[in-house]
Amino acid sequence: MRLSQISRPRQTLWVPLASRRSPFLPDRSIPTQFSQTFTSVSQEPALRSVKRRPPIPQKPLLLGLPKDKLKDLLIGDVLPEEIQALISQRPYVVDQIWRFLYKRGVESFDEMTSLRKDMREALEKSCDLGVGIVKKDCISKDGTRKWLLNFGGRAEVETVIIPSQHGDNGTVCVSSQVGCSLACSFCHTGTQKLLRNLSSNEILFQVMHAMRSVGDFPLNTGKPRKISNVVMMGQGEPLLNFRNVSAAISILTSPSALGLSPWRITLSTSGVAPLMERVGKDLGCGLAVSLHAVNDALRDVLVPLNKQYPIKEVLAGCKRYLNHMPSTSRHRRITFEYVMLDGINDSMADARQLVKLIGGLPSHVNLIPFNPWPGSQYEPSSDQVIQRFSKFFHDHNIPCHIRTPRGQDILAACGQLKSSEELKRIRKQVV
Repeated sequence: MRLSQISRPRQTLWVPLASRRSPFLPDRSIPTQFSQTFTSVSQEPALRSVKRRPPIPQKPLLLGLPKDKLKDLLIGDVLPEEIQALISQRPYVVDQIWRFLYKRGVESFDEMTSLRKDMREALEKSCDLGVGIVKKDCISKDGTRKWLLNFGGRAEVETVIIPSQHGDNGTVCVSSQVGCSLACSFCHTGTQKLLRNLSSNEILFQVMHAMRSVGDFPLNTGKPRKISNVVMMGQGEPLLNFRNVSAAISILTSPSALGLSPWRITLSTSGVAPLMERVGKDLGCGLAVSLHAVNDALRDVLVPLNKQYPIKEVLAGCKRYLNHMPSTSRHRRITFEYVMLDGINDSMADARQLVKLIGGLPSHVNLIPFNPWPGSQYEPSSDQVIQRFSKFFHDHNIPCHIRTPRGQDILAACGQLKSSEELKRIRKQVV
C-alpha cells in the first residue's frame, strides 16, 4: 500500500495553540477553526482542548479528593450538623474513610463497617463515592480481561488487565478520555468521537476496580501485589486531560493511598509536545511516545496531531522530559512505540531513519504488530519483517521489544479499544 492509497481519517480536534494568555505554549499562527485558546494547566481549572467536561455531580465525590480536601468536605456543610460535629471532634474518622477508600478499595458506604451506622447513612445520602458501573466483563483465551465501565449516560470506557507471562502479576491499561479527538488512522478508538475528559475519580476507579478484582485489597498485608504496573494507554490522549490525570496519579503514588512507585506508571502520548516536560517535572513517571513514522509526511496521515507538533518538536519535548528525570539508566529513558504496518512503515529504510532520529536519546523501542479491527485499512507486518526490524535496533545498541498481541479475540489489544455502545451504533448503520 502506498501513502497516497491510505484514506484520510476524520477531521481531528487538534489542540488549540497559544496566545498571549498562555505563554506556556509556542506562539504560532492559529487556524480559524481551532482559534479557541489552549491555556496553561496552571491558569485554568481544566484544559480547554475538550469542550465537554465531566458533568457536575449532584452529590460531592469522595474518590479522587486529596486528603485535606476530603477533610474539608466532611466537616463542611454537606453532612448533617451532628455528623459534622462528630467528625470535627474525632479527626481519626477522616483517616478511617481515607483508608477505606484506598487501603481497602471499598465500592460502597456499607463496606465502611467500622463507621457508625448513622454516619454511613449520612454519607450515603449526602455524598457519592465516585465509582463506575461494570456493564460488560470479557476474558480472553490468553487471560487478558476487559471491562466496559459506565460513568453516567453515554460516558463509557474500556479498561484492560494484561497478565504477565508467568501469571503472577499484571498491568492495568487505563483510559483517560471518553473517545478521542486525535483520529489516528490505525487506531480503533480514533474512530470514536471525543465525548469528554474523564475526571480523576473515574481514572482512579479503573485502577482500583482492577486491583479489587484480583484480590489486591486490602493493602499493607505484606502480600505481593498482583497489579504491579499502570499504563495510561487506553482510550484518549492523557496529556489533553493533564489536570485530571495528574490528580489521579498523585493519589496512585501517595504512600498513604495506593502507594505505587512512579516508575510503575507509564503515560503514553501521541506527541502533545508542550506538556511532555511536565510528565517528568510534575509526575516523575515513565513516558511512552507513539511515534509510528519516521517522516512528517507519513506521520501526518497516521497521527494527524503531527501537523501541529511535527517529529522535530516531539523529540525536543522528549529531551525536556529527560532533563527532569533521575540520571539512573533504568528510569531515564523514553519508550518509543512503533506500530508495524505492512508496506507502510516497515522497510529497512524506515528502520535506519528511526535509528538516526532517536539514536542520541536514552530510549527503548516497542514494536507493536498491528492489531486488526472491523473496518481497518491496514495489515500487520509479517513476523519476519518485525524480527528484522528488531535485530537492526539491537545491532545499533538500542533496546527493542516486540509486543506480544494480547486479548485480540475480545478486541482488547493495543489500538482495538472502543466503547461498545459506539460499536452497536456503527453496526446499525452498516446493516
